[in-house]
Order: sequence, then C-alpha cells, then structure tokens
Amino acid sequence: MQLLKRVATALVLIPIVLVLVLHAPAPLLAIVAGAIALVTVQELLKLADAYNLRPLHWPTYVFVGLFFLFLVINPGSVTPLLSSGIFAATVAFMAGLAPFFFLTAAMSRQDLARAFPAAAVSVVAFTYVALPLGFLVQLRQQAQGAFLILYLLLLVWAGDIFAYFVGRSLGRHLMSPYVSPKKTWEGALASILASLIVGVLLWNYALPISTALLKLHLIEQRDGYFALTKPPLWPILLLSVAINIAAQLGDLVESLIKRGAGVKDSGTLLPGHGGMLDRIDALLFAAPVLWYYAVWRVLR
Repeated sequence: MQLLKRVATALVLIPIVLVLVLHAPAPLLAIVAGAIALVTVQELLKLADAYNLRPLHWPTYVFVGLFFLFLVINPGSVTPLLSSGIFAATVAFMAGLAPFFFLTAAMSRQDLARAFPAAAVSVVAFTYVALPLGFLVQLRQQAQGAFLILYLLLLVWAGDIFAYFVGRSLGRHLMSPYVSPKKTWEGALASILASLIVGVLLWNYALPISTALLKLHLIEQRDGYFALTKPPLWPILLLSVAINIAAQLGDLVESLIKRGAGVKDSGTLLPGHGGMLDRIDALLFAAPVLWYYAVWRVLR
C-alpha cells in the first residue's frame, strides 16, 4: 500500500515539476520555489521543536521570503556570467547577514539559554533549504538552464529508484546503520551506476531531446542544448558521480535529523513520501554542485 501511494504521488507530481522547470517563466519558478522553501523550512523547524530548541519561526519565514522575493524581482540577465555574479553576491550577503539577523531576533527571548540555539537553527534552515532552492532558480536563468535542471532531476530520481530496489533485494552491507538502517552499500553503488547511465544517455541524446522539447513548446531555444559539437564525456561522468554522491549525502543528512527528532517522516504533505523535506532532501545537496559546474563552464 505504501509503495502504491508513493508511485501514485510521483505520477501526479513529476509532470507538474517538469512543466514548471522547463516552461515556467523565471519569476513564476522563483515564486513556486519560495513556497516550497517555506513549507520545507516549516517542517525543519518542527523537527527542531522535537529537540526542545524552540526555533524562531516568523523571523525565519520572513528572511527566507525576502531571499526569494529578490529572485522574483531580479529574474537574471541575458549575460550568464553577470547573472551568476549578481546571484553569488546576493547569496554571500544574505548568508553573512543571517547570523546577525537571527541573533538579533533571538534577543527578544526571555529564556536566554535557548536564544543562541534558536538562532543557529534558523541559520541552518536558511542555508540548508533556501539557498539550494535558490541555486536551482538561478540555474534555470542560465543558458541551457532548463536542460541542466532536467539532467539534475533525472539523475537524482534514477539514483533514488535504483538505490531503493537494489538495496531492498540485494543489499547486505549497511552503510550507516545508526543514521539510516535500510541504506546499504549495494544500493549506493547501484545509485551511482544509474546516475552514470542517465548522464551518458543525456550527453549522447542532448540535441534530439532538446529538439523534441522545443517542438512541444516546453522550452525556448536558449534553454535547450543545441551545440554543434559535444563537450568531452569525462566531465559529464565526473559531474554525474559528484551529483549522485551529494544527493545520497543529502538523504543521509535528513535521516540524521529525523532520527535525532525521533520521527519517521518530516511531514505528511505527500502521501507515500512523507513531507516536502523527505522529497527534496537529495536535491538540496545536489543543486549547488550542478550550479557550480554551470558557472565554471561559463567562466571557461
């Protein structure tokens, strides 16, 4: 029954997600990402309540909302390097501002013993949830951005599916029994293999896939891959492995947080999947890796 709910939810959500990341204007994507960030942050702060930390709820929501408001009103430049530079400067500024903002907000607490932990949780919530989703929005603004996000999603989804089924059927050696007792090294290796396969297939068929998406009016010319010559294969192999490892670490980190809080899921929003954090935990670690690659490619 749980597996059926998981599949049914995925069948509903996947087309919606793909249409959003491929076709939606950048400001609309920023609004949706901001809403997802707020829901995910709410789940994370609820998990922090289980640690008896009493986090700063409203200051955190306001700070996260301001970050995505900037992404909505600043949809990026036609010059990828300029757009990435402005975004990187904004990320650096808000990441540096976050401790001061939340520590100042915590000064209103009467229980000063909980003020610093509460501020620390808010800083973690912003950097752990909001910033990676912001990376995804800005990645969409770059040239070939829609195709890059499609590559990221397919890579993470394929790795997750292979890890789940191979781990259940063939898994014998536990990866981290105290953090996630069901994750195995066999499943992890299968996940890496799946990501490599997806990476090679997308590298090989990037042009026809982009052409098909363009004909379906799901992407614009700048959002697909229409280069006359392919890049070398080896960077794609390394990138696919790096993204997969980051995604698996993201899954383990969320398991660590939930196990410490004594809960199975971060929420109940998505039937069969748990909460929003349960669904995007891998993307939160994988998105910055792909963003950095995209910027490095532009700098070259």
